[in-house]
Amino acid sequence: MSIGKRRSLAAAAGAALLVGVGAVAVTAATVGTASAAANNCGYLFDDFNYSSSSDALLSQHGWVPRTYAGGPGVPGATWSANSITFPTNGGQKVLQLQASTDGTGGGTNQAELYSAQKRYLEGTYASRVRFTDTPVSGNDGDHINETFFTISPLNGDLDPTYSELDISEYLPNGGWGETGPINYQTTWYTYRNEPWFADNVHSEQRRSFDGWHDLVVTVANGHVIYYIDGVQMGDHSGKFYPRQTMTINWNLWFIDTAAHTGGLSTYIQQVDWVLFAKNQVLTPSQVTTQAGAYRSAGSTFTDTVDSAGPCVTPSGSTSPTPSRSPSASPSPSTSTPPATSCTTAPEWSISATYTTGQTVKHEKSKLGDPNGPASGQGKHLWRAKWWTQGSEPGWTANWEDLGRCS
Repeated sequence: MSIGKRRSLAAAAGAALLVGVGAVAVTAATVGTASAAANNCGYLFDDFNYSSSSDALLSQHGWVPRTYAGGPGVPGATWSANSITFPTNGGQKVLQLQASTDGTGGGTNQAELYSAQKRYLEGTYASRVRFTDTPVSGNDGDHINETFFTISPLNGDLDPTYSELDISEYLPNGGWGETGPINYQTTWYTYRNEPWFADNVHSEQRRSFDGWHDLVVTVANGHVIYYIDGVQMGDHSGKFYPRQTMTINWNLWFIDTAAHTGGLSTYIQQVDWVLFAKNQVLTPSQVTTQAGAYRSAGSTFTDTVDSAGPCVTPSGSTSPTPSRSPSASPSPSTSTPPATSCTTAPEWSISATYTTGQTVKHEKSKLGDPNGPASGQGKHLWRAKWWTQGSEPGWTANWEDLGRCS
């Protein structure tokens, strides 16, 4: 079931830096030290120990408070950096997003914080987030959306390389024709804004999530697996597996003002920390251990995503196999077709589907747009690592590079 018309998201990461991604191996991780040097794959950790949205360290660490107009949310609403603050909760600094509405577009303010660089793909994403069921002031009942997600730009209607993981979209009062409370995990293939068409798969939980929660998603081996507080909530696979690097985002916004009952209502969402483990599958308990290790070491921020060496499986560890839900796409074929060279392999097609072991020849694009200019690197032979469609060889981890065609 596609979730109803939601938003125009292309702008959310439109200014992000485009970073190419080669083939990677996802491994199990050895955790428990703040340096996480054992696996040498790369980590991002932020404890959000900032003074304000104008703190120079916030931008130096790669975060941007949104200030530009546009969707998602109520037309005419303002996105303000002043809606991003860093109060203390339980003795720890936290990121706080605040949104308010008086029932009009001009009287609606929304909040978003996102990463400036689009450089995250396979691995483990995690954040400790506090959702709230009621406003801190004013009447309750608004269709507020409290989120943690990753996203890439939509390069035109039905862009087949578009990638988005809604790790949690919490609607305490419902919205999109649904009653609340309800929480979604949605994995996107693509969409068109006008007329609205959504191509995604989602999981949902119809209960309150008021309070603090550990949100975790692992992206590996063709599966996107979502967890809340250590419990698996969804396993999405097939064509919905992300096809390009993404930004990391949180936002707090109003789906509409249809349920507003007068006066000014103000809502908040808080974030304790965020962690990304590049090319590593961490269990939820390992995520908690690693975040705790950074804090115990007094490390409020670390970023080795780009500087770490090649990811290697630590001694004594094994790569876990993601569980498969009954609703997941059919298991990909494990047979290797006869095309094993550039001479016999077909040209890659953006509309074709490929299963594990199939080979194609293709020259990767220069900027990650299959319809754009070529890279100039010549054609290479590529082998599909799992089921894939619309995933350009050379720009996503769905393909293994077997070398340049002679």
